[in-house]
Amino acid sequence: MELEAQGNPAMNKVLLILSCILLSIGNCGGPLIMRLYFIHGGKRVWFSSWLETGGWPIILVPLIITYLNRRAKQGSSTKRFFMRPPLFIASAVIGILTGFDDYLYAYGVARLPVSTSSLIIASQLAFTAAFAFLLVKQKFTSYSINAVVLLTIGAGVLALHTSNDRPNGESNKEYFAGFFMTLGASALYGFVLPLVELTYKKAKQAITYSLVMEIQMVMSLFATLFCTIGMLINKDFQAIPREARAFELGETKYYVVIVWSAIIWQCFFMGAVGIIFCASSLLSGIVIAVLLPVTEVLAVIFYREKFQAEKGVALALSLWGFVSYFYGEIKDDKKKKQIPIETQVPQDITNP
Repeated sequence: MELEAQGNPAMNKVLLILSCILLSIGNCGGPLIMRLYFIHGGKRVWFSSWLETGGWPIILVPLIITYLNRRAKQGSSTKRFFMRPPLFIASAVIGILTGFDDYLYAYGVARLPVSTSSLIIASQLAFTAAFAFLLVKQKFTSYSINAVVLLTIGAGVLALHTSNDRPNGESNKEYFAGFFMTLGASALYGFVLPLVELTYKKAKQAITYSLVMEIQMVMSLFATLFCTIGMLINKDFQAIPREARAFELGETKYYVVIVWSAIIWQCFFMGAVGIIFCASSLLSGIVIAVLLPVTEVLAVIFYREKFQAEKGVALALSLWGFVSYFYGEIKDDKKKKQIPIETQVPQDITNP
């Protein structure tokens, strides 16, 4: 028997908070540790993109724990995995798209400062909102529209004076290549998030959090396979030992950086799909956008990047947009509670 589908409001809130924490760790820590790899001698873009999903075996740990828990209650007939073939195929396709997105993003981070790449990624919210409207018929309230507008303006404010952050010695060609690669990554992941939500809705089976972890594992596996092909063509595997020996922080710290990079990025992806499961792809995009100024501040602290007044304004706008979204959600939730139960339309979470 499968686990019960989502239906416990208290547990849903716990999972939502946990997912937000995981996404915060990954969204802020991922770009910083990736940039650390590049500024201290790392040069392998395919390897760096591989690390974004290469930590997928970590997901096996909670899956094994939940399986053992089910087995203790249900006996030897317990299913190891819930995923059916159609859902597996859909997850594999999304995983390949994610792998391509990983490469685009890693290429951008290799060429741009964290502050610049982060502000470009903020445009992802606009793409997520547009694709969520087209793919899953996302309903917008005045509060969610206000949040999208504020967060987008915040990203625009950050765009002022970005040329001051251009790395020394980098050509115009390299800089603009990184810029457009990062913009492409933003647009593609803005498409992937609603696509994941659509997959949940179209799945002809109950979506549980265990199944969400399985979906993420398959997505990460195929994204990693996609990047592995790139690494083989680029001969990255042979170059890793040489790169480790030449790493400015030392060989041991090189391996520490790549291991933690894989772990932190897996937090990002688990947080993103978890928020989609508990709420929506739009909220996932909003959380990613609101964390942008936090990443900016951390880049200033750890890499001594410049912190202009524009970044402070962007931080205020992002927090305002975040509060606006959740204020609207709280008001909407109160309205639903005031409606008599018999007049509410039951939602089928297994079919749209």
